[in-house]
Amino acid sequence: MVPDAFLAGALAGYGVAIPVGPIAVLIIETGVRRGFRVAFAAGAGAATADGLYALVAALAGLALAPLLEPVTTPLRVAAVGVLAAIGLRGLLSVARRDAREVDPAATPASALRIYGQLVGLTILNPLTVTYFAALMLGLGATGSGPAEKAAFVAAAFAASLSWQTLLAAAGALLHRHASGGLRVATSLAGNLIILGFAARIAYDLLPG
Repeated sequence: MVPDAFLAGALAGYGVAIPVGPIAVLIIETGVRRGFRVAFAAGAGAATADGLYALVAALAGLALAPLLEPVTTPLRVAAVGVLAAIGLRGLLSVARRDAREVDPAATPASALRIYGQLVGLTILNPLTVTYFAALMLGLGATGSGPAEKAAFVAAAFAASLSWQTLLAAAGALLHRHASGGLRVATSLAGNLIILGFAARIAYDLLPG
């Protein structure tokens, strides 16, 4: 039934979005530095990737889940590189600015650019890949009709987007009300956390 599929999709969307990970940290940190517009674009990028995975899960289910396993390690390696690059770039950016300059202007181009970055980063995020691989196994090759599949995907995207928007708003609130020094400290902490996630994923890749 469509309501059941919508509920399942909403739970799936919140299930992948709510746990704190590098994506959540990056969205909040973007809000602190760039304000709500750019942070919302970042959140929309993450939600788009979640929606794409939900679409694959709804359409392919059990048939595709085993195919994800061989590419999990390459995706983890790529995620380490991307997260490390983002974290180091962020730290260098803060180091080059004083407290008054940690607030670069938000433009349509910058919003579009970070949207694309978050789509790619969320697709590479090992937590997202693992979650949706398990979800595919749970869903199986369902016999649900097009309406149920569409409801599942739409609900997963909407749930993820609503949570990412909340994170963007939280970051933007600090952007608006925090002092320049606090914004610098928050940006430093956020980028260090992102580097920490990269190090943790790299550690998990070590043999033994």
